[in-house]
Amino acid sequence: MTDKTKEIMPDRSNKEAVVEKVRERYAGIATAGSSCCGPSASSCCGTATEVAGSLGYSFADLELLPEGANLGLGCGAPLQHLELAEGETFLDLGSGAGIDALIAARRVGPTGRVIGVDMTPEMLDKARENARGHDNVEFREGRLEHLPVEDASVDAVTSNCVINLVPDKGVVFREIARVLRPGGRLVVSDVVLEGVLPEAITRDVLAYVGCVAGAEQRETYFRLLADAGLTDVEILKDVDFLAMTEKASPAEVLAIAASTGVTIDEVRGVVRSVTYRARKE
Repeated sequence: MTDKTKEIMPDRSNKEAVVEKVRERYAGIATAGSSCCGPSASSCCGTATEVAGSLGYSFADLELLPEGANLGLGCGAPLQHLELAEGETFLDLGSGAGIDALIAARRVGPTGRVIGVDMTPEMLDKARENARGHDNVEFREGRLEHLPVEDASVDAVTSNCVINLVPDKGVVFREIARVLRPGGRLVVSDVVLEGVLPEAITRDVLAYVGCVAGAEQRETYFRLLADAGLTDVEILKDVDFLAMTEKASPAEVLAIAASTGVTIDEVRGVVRSVTYRARKE
């Protein structure tokens, strides 16, 4: 199919086919060097720095990153709330080109350790190139459902708008609980639903890989988190995801609208970007 915006999602029961669609999308982003219009195409979606800044990233942190580490992805800035300390071991789920891992590396210092996990080889290549010279950072290929990380070996976990892309979110939360040390913590930015999406969105590939159609209902999402043994949940930020995206990267919302025929007004308030804190007992 030549018109990717009209591509229909595989049946959700075929989880591997869904995962492959996500992998294809983010391999393309890694190759292109941007989530939408290119790192300097401010006319259609803002520069990657502007987009990241609008999500809550510190411009002081962004200025210290190597070119290409910030692709303008995400739905929040969870690392800003994690309060990392010198010597800690930090894990980034869906580490992409390395933005959060490289910021975290400065916070945990030379005695700390940073691990990024991503399933897309093209992203891993980009991240490893960006991390040259950072001896305390490594990137591992793997799925969030089967983390290549030892049991009880991590102090802190983050993820930015990635868990919603995984078909089986409960498994991801159990994996987080497995790798965290007792008393370990996580701060995650993700997308949840408060209401029902139109069928045209739920069946659209672009809406899924754009972090909309794969989102779980809020109540179910946080129940799965609790079932995994992650407690003391605190919501740090809760905003309309599509309205936020419309402001930061309007081309993304326009593309989904063109693909599905659904306007943002029809789903306003249903798709929420939440940043939350939790811990392992």
